[in-house]
Amino acid sequence: MKTTLILSTALGGFAFAAAAQEVNVVSWGGAYEVSQVEAYNKPFTAETGIRVNMIAADNPATPLRAQVEARNVSGDVFDVEVSDAIRLCDEGALVEIDPAMLPAAPDGTPAVDDFVPGALLDCAVANIVWGTVISYNTTKFEGDAPTTAADFFDTETFPGKRGLPKNPKRTLYLALIADGVPAAEVYDQLGTEEGVQRAFDKLDTIKSEVVWWEAGAQPVQLLADGEVSMTTVYNGRVFDAMVAENQPFEIIWDGQYMDMDMFVIPVDAPNPEAAMEYLKFATDTQRLADQARYIAYGPARKSSASLVGLYQDGVTEMGPHMPTSPEALANAVMDDPEFWADHAAELTERFNSWLASS
Repeated sequence: MKTTLILSTALGGFAFAAAAQEVNVVSWGGAYEVSQVEAYNKPFTAETGIRVNMIAADNPATPLRAQVEARNVSGDVFDVEVSDAIRLCDEGALVEIDPAMLPAAPDGTPAVDDFVPGALLDCAVANIVWGTVISYNTTKFEGDAPTTAADFFDTETFPGKRGLPKNPKRTLYLALIADGVPAAEVYDQLGTEEGVQRAFDKLDTIKSEVVWWEAGAQPVQLLADGEVSMTTVYNGRVFDAMVAENQPFEIIWDGQYMDMDMFVIPVDAPNPEAAMEYLKFATDTQRLADQARYIAYGPARKSSASLVGLYQDGVTEMGPHMPTSPEALANAVMDDPEFWADHAAELTERFNSWLASS
């Protein structure tokens, strides 16, 4: 039997009736999960007495949808990509979230004006801005090192296997960037038959050299094991490997694919009140800034930027490692959830057929 919430206006917030209450948060595991535990979960439990149970998934949207369809929801808060948040909200699977409920910035700026564009949806609140980037193992190249997306496809100058995710969303764009398409024109190209064919033609040039990955931890491991010399990878994952584990990796920001992760609460969550309090707590200005001490993902609130300082080692400046740094944004493609809502099915079918062909 779940405990209840007691509103305490004198304290300006909520007091919880019992410390035994819990909230189940489904996220992506790895270094990202560690950053959430340190920046969100531990202080949330210290303040409220509510235990946070972390559950890792390769893509939290998958168990969320399955639980809702089975009418057996066990997760309270799920960390999902924007396109999944939109689809799940449209399907009626998520609780609507009023932005007025979210904490204001320290200077009083309402949350609706403090979050970066696109970070607040009817049923979701963003916590991070992140990127899929190219990374390479420095021990694999003598002389000149790769610096561009085009170099990723140049296996003659920069030999070795390449790692790519097994989905069209984070492969087709890179092929177009490498083929000379400016970031601002990628979706225009992908909206045409000629542009899609151009992307597949470019992928054909390295198809035999690709090692396909499906989970976020895999590309870092592929680099570390020497199975690939270059791979695309989530920027926070490879930052952790470079700085925390001292791996000989470097990042190429050219052609970064930017996205946001969002917190959502499913309909029929077992602990809905605690879930909403967790969401509000974890997306305030200080918590989002605190997370950047542990992983190189940009906070989704403007007021957090000035509070981002050093990595947990007390030495590394986090600013240059953020996907929102000037260098990282120079030729970056921002995810377009509306485009993928319209084209994901057809492009996924075509991508899978291309994978299966010789």
